Amino acid sequence: MAWQGIEGHDAVVAQFVAAFARDRVAGSYLFIGPAGIGKSTFAKKLAKSLLCESLRDGLVPCGVCASCVQADAGSHPDIDTVEKPAERATIPLETFIGDPEHRMREGLCWRLLLRPALGGRKVAIILDADYLSAEAANCLLKTLEEPADRAVIILVGTALERQLPTIRSRCQIVRFRPLTADNGAIVRRILQAEAVLATQPIDAATLQACAEACDGSLHRARLLLDPALTAFRNRLFALLAVRPLHGVELARETSALVDAAGKDAPPRRARLKVVLEYAIEFFRTALRHDLTAALPADAATADAIKAWASGIDEPAEEAVEALQHTLNALESIDRNANLTILIDAWTAFLEHPSFAQSS
Repeated sequence: MAWQGIEGHDAVVAQFVAAFARDRVAGSYLFIGPAGIGKSTFAKKLAKSLLCESLRDGLVPCGVCASCVQADAGSHPDIDTVEKPAERATIPLETFIGDPEHRMREGLCWRLLLRPALGGRKVAIILDADYLSAEAANCLLKTLEEPADRAVIILVGTALERQLPTIRSRCQIVRFRPLTADNGAIVRRILQAEAVLATQPIDAATLQACAEACDGSLHRARLLLDPALTAFRNRLFALLAVRPLHGVELARETSALVDAAGKDAPPRRARLKVVLEYAIEFFRTALRHDLTAALPADAATADAIKAWASGIDEPAEEAVEALQHTLNALESIDRNANLTILIDAWTAFLEHPSFAQSS
């Protein structure tokens, strides 16, 4: 039976069960793995277990004590979760040490020094660790070097190279793998369970298609269930497959999808992220096809990849360059880049890549 409903991460569960049994729970952990595979959920479930007043064997919380009830409600006074504000490019310094008027009298680092409200431990969960500002990371270092007694700090990120070496060296690294086992069976089960809870049934064919196309990411699978985004994905792949690529048309349709999210910046940025993630999927699939001749099971995607490759003399080189440029554009969203300028620059590059210009 899955630990607290967590599927696909049995090895990580076993690691923590063994550490707890030996009283060897570390003071700081760095959870690393692709986005959307359950790292944040695991961190919250782990915090619940570590603070449970009647913990069972296997690090299984009782679910009924005051601590468990508050953890489930997101109101536990000894679980402190911070993340990047939607309107900011990084997690700001004041998150950790307070604003200038309250330096070291507010913020996460100060709160960790306080005694636990319910006894036992305190747990801090730092989501979006990829976006720690340099100043915030440096302030966090001292807390990692000299952790408060019985405090556990969990940082959640996507890649080791996105963390400062000094942060990496002070944390025990825990790697999470994509949920790709059994041809997407885990993703399929989770999506089915969510659909039942939401009373929105999903047919088996749609579930299987999402599970196969999501690369083990629940985040991506949920996006694929959105009919509007799925339709745009197919349209985007068709636009990317055309040679020569029509940059103006691609920019216009991308902007229309972003504008449909409304005027608020966070949902607009989220929409553009979806577009760029789809493009990354396309170029990675194209590169894989050029290197191995493999094609995805999805017929529409396979046709788009074949059409794209047939119109290019050096498909691998162009795929790598387009992929890198798209990854750079994705990172620019989190740096609060102007979305209109970003869309225009991204599509202009795809229409006139530097590889083609230098050939």
